[in-house]
Amino acid sequence: MESDKQHASCLDKGVSETYLRLVHCLEMTTKRKLIGRLVPCRCFRGEEEIISVLDYSHCSLQQVPKEVFNFERTLEELYLDANQIEELPKQLFNCQALRKLSIPDNDLSSLPTTIASLVNLKELDISKNGVQDFPESIKCCKCLTIIEASVNPISKLPDGFTQLLNLTQLYLNDAFLEFLPANFGRLVKLRILELRENHLKTLPK
Repeated sequence: MESDKQHASCLDKGVSETYLRLVHCLEMTTKRKLIGRLVPCRCFRGEEEIISVLDYSHCSLQQVPKEVFNFERTLEELYLDANQIEELPKQLFNCQALRKLSIPDNDLSSLPTTIASLVNLKELDISKNGVQDFPESIKCCKCLTIIEASVNPISKLPDGFTQLLNLTQLYLNDAFLEFLPANFGRLVKLRILELRENHLKTLPK
């Protein structure tokens, strides 16, 4: 009976220490907020907690916080909405577990070719920026299912765009598109296509 109490006490202590480490890691400030999820089975082995979601929305940031790169092996969702970020650093594309990248309402003018490294990316939101085109290397992001790129001065889509065969939703409203790639019909899984307020004159046959 006494041994059971000691065991419970040790377990409670372990949980408390894990909780305190997590709180310290995810300390809230008035300028940023972090959202983290744990893999519980690792907590009791004293291993580092796994952070899979980070949210830096509405933080008046001019660049991607360096803290993000501490979790490049585990990060799955990154939210950078409504900041003043002008470019995405190369190190961001080492986050190969990333499944959702949300960076609308910023000051981006382009997407780097290194976006090809995000082979597990499923959702990309770059709406309300100054992005003029997609790099040809976007074709390597074959897991993409949703792209929100409305309100950007995008004048054309690269041919490689038609290799995104898992794409189900594409939003390109209020852009400068004049035509779509000839093989656009290859995107057979596409269920939602929004192209309002563009300069389209013809559609692919």
